Amino acid sequence: MRSGPHRRGALALLAGGAAAACTPPRAGETVLRFWAMGNEGGTVGELMPEFERRNPGVRVSVQPLPWTAAHEKLLTAYAGSSLPDVSQIGNTWVSELTAIGALSPTPPAAADLLTDQFEAVLETNQIAGRAMTTPWYVDTRLLFYRTDLMRRAGFEAPPRDWAEWKRAMHGVKRVAGQGNFAILLPLNEFEQLLTFGLQSDEPLLRDENTRGNFSNPGFIAALAFYRSLFAEGLAPLASAAQISNVWTEFARGYFSFYFSGPWSVGDFRSRLPASFQPNWATAGVPGPNGLGASAPGGSSLAVFKSSPHQDAAWALVRYLSEPAVQARFNTIVGDLPARKSAWEIAAIERDPMLAPFRGQLERAKAVPKVPEWERIVTEMQIVAERMVRGEYTPETAAAEIDRRADRLLEKRRWMMEQGRAV
Repeated sequence: MRSGPHRRGALALLAGGAAAACTPPRAGETVLRFWAMGNEGGTVGELMPEFERRNPGVRVSVQPLPWTAAHEKLLTAYAGSSLPDVSQIGNTWVSELTAIGALSPTPPAAADLLTDQFEAVLETNQIAGRAMTTPWYVDTRLLFYRTDLMRRAGFEAPPRDWAEWKRAMHGVKRVAGQGNFAILLPLNEFEQLLTFGLQSDEPLLRDENTRGNFSNPGFIAALAFYRSLFAEGLAPLASAAQISNVWTEFARGYFSFYFSGPWSVGDFRSRLPASFQPNWATAGVPGPNGLGASAPGGSSLAVFKSSPHQDAAWALVRYLSEPAVQARFNTIVGDLPARKSAWEIAAIERDPMLAPFRGQLERAKAVPKVPEWERIVTEMQIVAERMVRGEYTPETAAAEIDRRADRLLEKRRWMMEQGRAV
């Protein structure tokens, strides 16, 4: 969330976007309706004058939406035959929008937009080997850590594997003081455990994504490692709602390791005093045997099949995919560009806090692409919390997650058995 002048600027842009949406088209003019969410919705309008200059007779009407309402609004618009021409969407929505037939697949003429991309991010945009959307900006989670407490504990470099990390966490907890912990793993969030689980060599779903595969040895090892962090007093038994705010608790030493994405870099820099800035850094995710994987995130650009302006819509996607345009957007809103060459133009890797994200994105691993995935990981988080509280062992927790995943995937299995496309 932005505050102060940034927030006021975003509100002004929101108002401007709403006004533009009401401007009637001029004779012979093509109006592209573009839905964008969050900070992007309030700022992408700054890029539109150049697109309109290059494409005479085309005007882009940007409608900003809050992320909290975007998914439901898209589905409602599909049901009511009122989808926009182009929209920003979350990467995890691609399979669902593909399943209902809403998306216009990437045409051969736009195939070059799929080059110069991070492989795992690109994979999240593909269904059955065909690109359905185009990556716009990217993110992933890696490790934020206290460099000063690490040094006091005798560790000069960030950990690279679980064994080294465990030793560092015990050392940090000793020097952090009474009542403090080593790592924050909010029990009501699934992302941290999912990151551990992605270190497994086996997929998390099996049988063409129709059954859970959480009982594989790698995921059971991840559950055991996750549980040990609570059992050994390294992580508090707390939900995110019990933390006043992350940056304050991080600065006072309540925890010294934290999984987060590039958005936290700005928060830590703007909300923590200058005297604290030398005391933290970012690093790649430790895995069982070296630096490991994480889930790719970010947003994509979707062209909808119902749009009567397919050529103009894809021209907009092409424009927003240009490395120079993505580099400019990085300076406006701070998003990490999807195109690798845009990182070089924007000199992102000169920033020591953002540079580790490049390597982490190269190691990212796509999660299963089924519409039920968000419900599956929610059930995973619920079972994991009960495991941490003593109700399950890692083995029985994995079996329970499989059972719940199988129930959620029941309709998918039936459709596969009927020989219908999912």
